Amino acid sequence: MAVKIDKKIKGYSVLTPEDKAREAAALIPTASVARETVEKEVPQDNIIQMHERIERPEVLIGSTYKIKSPLVEHAMYVTINDIVLNAGTEHELRRPFEIFVNSKSMEHFQWIVALTRIMSAVFRKGGDVTFLVDEMKAVFDPRGGYFKAGGVYMPSLVAELGAIVEEHMKSIGLIHDPEMSAHQRAILAEKRKQYEDRAKKNSDVVETVTVAPAAPAQGAAEDIAVTGDGASFPPSATLCHKCSTKALVIMDGCATCLNCGYSKCG
Repeated sequence: MAVKIDKKIKGYSVLTPEDKAREAAALIPTASVARETVEKEVPQDNIIQMHERIERPEVLIGSTYKIKSPLVEHAMYVTINDIVLNAGTEHELRRPFEIFVNSKSMEHFQWIVALTRIMSAVFRKGGDVTFLVDEMKAVFDPRGGYFKAGGVYMPSLVAELGAIVEEHMKSIGLIHDPEMSAHQRAILAEKRKQYEDRAKKNSDVVETVTVAPAAPAQGAAEDIAVTGDGASFPPSATLCHKCSTKALVIMDGCATCLNCGYSKCG
């Protein structure tokens, strides 16, 4: 059948079999769905996730941490402020929003300002920001690192900043420590008790000697005792390569860590 076209043709398209099938499917009536089913499928809570379009509130909650490093003359104070998302609901989240570092020492001012601005931008971007911890703790100072309180080795000042960020993220639930099993805790407690008993026994032997030797005998008791939580360790302890803590001692001819339970002998 011929069709006369009276108007000017501005464009055309060829009708394909797929187009015919689509038109036929549109004419088929859809099955009715119960309202309760639709309401169950649609999420009821409008959960807000961290993203860069969130405006800074007037008031933020935060924490301040102190760094006393031998690499700088004055102490440094690290402040991390958090934003609370979905406050008052079961989906309440506390996420880091910005970070500041303040100190009397001005020698590191430029890179500290640059680092904190970049970190704050990453925090506000959202997503998984825990990667910052691993990146910062992997920075090594070519002049060498130092030991902080508790005998933990810090390879650089940036690494200690990373350790503080990690500690803060743990406190707000963003990072979770792998918990020791009951068996591992029992072994560690046994190792500490063995070391304390051996040190006490050697101390009793030294006290019976009337003339003190010029140098302390090997295995003699040391001034700092091992505490129950492993916060302090003997002065002769060396660095553990597993937990980076100066808590590695020789027990029965085997290097054993009194902090994490690592043993060179397995």
